[in-house]
Amino acid sequence: MNMESGKLDFPASQTGSLVTSLADLRVENSYAGLPRGFHTFLQPQPLGDPKLLHANVEVAAILGIDPSVLKSPEFLQVVSGEQPLPGGRTLAAVYSGHQFGVWAGQLGDGRAHLLGEIITPQGPQELQLKGSGRTPYSRMGDGRAVLRSSVREYLASEAMAGLGIPTTRALAIVVSDDPVYRETVETAAIVTRVAPSFVRFGSFQHWTGKAEQLRILTDYVIDRFFPQARESSAGEANSDHQPILRMLRKVTRLTARMVADWQTVGFCHGVMNTDNMSILGLTMDYGPYGFMDGFQANHICNHSDTSGRYAWNVQPAVAHWNLYRLGSVFLTLGLEEEDLREALSSYQDDFLQAYHSNLRRKFGLQTWLKEDEQLVDDWWRLLHSQRADFTLAFRTLADAPVDPQAFLKLFHDPEPARQWLHSYEQRLQAQTFPEAERRESMLRVNPLYVLRNHLAQEAIEAAGRGDPGEIETLINLLRDPYTERPGFEYYAQEAPEWAQRLEVSCSS
Repeated sequence: MNMESGKLDFPASQTGSLVTSLADLRVENSYAGLPRGFHTFLQPQPLGDPKLLHANVEVAAILGIDPSVLKSPEFLQVVSGEQPLPGGRTLAAVYSGHQFGVWAGQLGDGRAHLLGEIITPQGPQELQLKGSGRTPYSRMGDGRAVLRSSVREYLASEAMAGLGIPTTRALAIVVSDDPVYRETVETAAIVTRVAPSFVRFGSFQHWTGKAEQLRILTDYVIDRFFPQARESSAGEANSDHQPILRMLRKVTRLTARMVADWQTVGFCHGVMNTDNMSILGLTMDYGPYGFMDGFQANHICNHSDTSGRYAWNVQPAVAHWNLYRLGSVFLTLGLEEEDLREALSSYQDDFLQAYHSNLRRKFGLQTWLKEDEQLVDDWWRLLHSQRADFTLAFRTLADAPVDPQAFLKLFHDPEPARQWLHSYEQRLQAQTFPEAERRESMLRVNPLYVLRNHLAQEAIEAAGRGDPGEIETLINLLRDPYTERPGFEYYAQEAPEWAQRLEVSCSS
């Protein structure tokens, strides 16, 4: 993982270095090496008569696994929880956190099992099963995940990766006819998730007031993921607290960039609890997420979020609040409140820098000017007032100065859009960007394909019939969402009217 950019920089393949048996992988267990209080060793509870619905060849290549392995009984046994990862030590991790702004106390992997970490040329990658049965942290849960939520997570993580947004990944999805009881009776599934680490803000919060354990976890994370935090600059104090403060500054930057990326593709996470926030600035724990169709600044994607705490326009502030909850943990180690505040103080500047940089590229601007803030505010106001499609509004803007028809058709009242477009054209006249270059640059950053809720729903329904075809189609489109593919016009259209009736909640 490139910690400077926050991106997962993986090659598309590792030809010549792929293993033909999982037993040939180099597996380590660094998190399992932490003291027992950080986790519980236990085996998953396998599904009955599991079947592999889909395996991700690209993620397998990242892990150094040959595609032939994905069809083997050995692979199915591991990703269904029937057998451990060769060389791995299976465990469930404990953490705590704030949920919807309220301290929830001890939480943990209530339906997830960490299998171990595969050593790759890009660094260790942990494998985690989600939906693999009860653990000591399940509370009142059944430890299972349903097909519906599993397909959504499987697709979402790959959609975000295609957009270049830091995210966990998904290796495989296994299904079963085992019943799972939610609002209705559904069937069970297990997703194999992949990430450098699943440590989250809540992992630190769990040890508030317990200095010894907090120090162990902090040293583990710094040494493994932020080793530069141990290096002092010339003239800088190098007390025992400085590595922690440097780590917090880095986590602040990574989190700000991640949320800026969310905002500029219209992504709503839905449950930004502190236990769902990655210490590495990765999008994780996909539940009632959504990519906006018709834009609403206060859009709420989670039907359970009755107060709108995690609405689209609130996400940047919530991330900042969550960072302060993380920072306050280190009072336990004797850090001063003033120093902690200073370490987190760059968040707004970090966010705005990434946000403006993203918008500059999305609008085809050579430089970001102060007055562009008004242009963008007017843009959001225009989209909000007419519920214009978020993705297609940006995409068609590339051609709008020359051929505005497709752009204007997105607005039920085109006159305000025409007026805004006139302001935009005037802004373009102030730069020297050749028209063709501006257009091409915009098409490279404004996706044509995103994981709309109705597309995910259609993939879920097909998967329920045992057909992974829609999953495969979507992954192929979302892996490169910027390149138009003839014959796939359906996937680039505005959402149909029936999609407005789709609801996702915390059970999703």
